[in-house]
Amino acid sequence: MSYVLVADSMAKSFGRKHVLKAASLWARPGAITLLVGRNGCGKSVLLRCMLGLHWPDNGTVTFRGRSYLMPSLPCLARRGLFYLPDRNLLSNRFTLNTHVHTFRQRYQAQDPDGVLDRLGLLPGLRRRSRSLSVGERRRAELGLAILSQPVCLLADEPFRELSPKDSEVVGRALRDLAAAGCGVVVTGHEVSTLFDVAEHVIWMTAGTTREIGTPEQARAHPEFRCEYLERPRP
Repeated sequence: MSYVLVADSMAKSFGRKHVLKAASLWARPGAITLLVGRNGCGKSVLLRCMLGLHWPDNGTVTFRGRSYLMPSLPCLARRGLFYLPDRNLLSNRFTLNTHVHTFRQRYQAQDPDGVLDRLGLLPGLRRRSRSLSVGERRRAELGLAILSQPVCLLADEPFRELSPKDSEVVGRALRDLAAAGCGVVVTGHEVSTLFDVAEHVIWMTAGTTREIGTPEQARAHPEFRCEYLERPRP
């Protein structure tokens, strides 16, 4: 099994708080991997350590065959990785059309109108980002990610606070990205929605990660079901 991205044995502490002890994560070309865990377990911290937004205390990141002890988001982005944070990708100062034009020039994107149409964004091109709803914003952010033509996408909580309709559009776009060969990693707590789009499930608990298997295997995993699926998540 080939991997486009591997984070191996990542560790990160903030003062005396050990958030990550030996956490690993990987992305397979053409597949969607789901990273789940209780609130505060360190999912976002792991993503940020992989990208150099936090300095990891230990561990390595390998992207497209090259290993990094101190990864850097600009460096990884130039090689085809796109990070979709849980909020604030768009600038409130600019219209959606300005964002699209910038991405089209930067990445020489083809058929941006086709991408925007599939995401239901064409009617709102002249609106400033601050006027978009939560769902419109998330669809716009994902549209920009698609225009960048990534080989790997890390999406932190892409379904948070979305309506069922918006979730359907976002899920379809993520599946289309994977079908085109992109390795996709998503996080979140919307189990039903996430299990519908993901092929692999990784469980983060106690500062480490465990591969649980397919969503079907995850639902049948006794410990995962008891500790995560059936236990209330704060």
